[in-house]
Amino acid sequence: MPAFTLETEHWLPRQPGDVFDFYADAFNLETLTPPWLRFEVVTPPPITMQSGVEIDYRLRLHGLSLKWRSRITDWDPPHRFVDEQVRGPYRKWVHEHTFTPHEGGTLVGDHVEYDMLGGWLADRLLVRRDLSRIFAFRQQRLAEIFGA
Repeated sequence: MPAFTLETEHWLPRQPGDVFDFYADAFNLETLTPPWLRFEVVTPPPITMQSGVEIDYRLRLHGLSLKWRSRITDWDPPHRFVDEQVRGPYRKWVHEHTFTPHEGGTLVGDHVEYDMLGGWLADRLLVRRDLSRIFAFRQQRLAEIFGA
């Protein structure tokens, strides 16, 4: 059982294929990440998204420069995909993205299982708050991009 989970849902007025195609461009993650993280995809283009592909990122969090590598472990367009941290700040990070037809648009779901040094104390004091801010920013940007 994962130490911690985060779940979000956000409705967008576009079809799942359109939304999935946006996510299929790894560089769009820069658009969906708050500027205060100074997030950058460092894997050179082109990146062909599929199971097994690994992508390297660089970001800055609380004054620390971090490197992050994730692997796409499941790729099922236009329904879902899963990325897992291979290297980075977490002991465990598994992020499932889902794209479900709903009320003429798409319900975008995020299910994250994660664990880190410091356990519940780190989660309560820092991590949960940061993740909530990051995912709120992501939802706002998606609404701007897709007109929700």
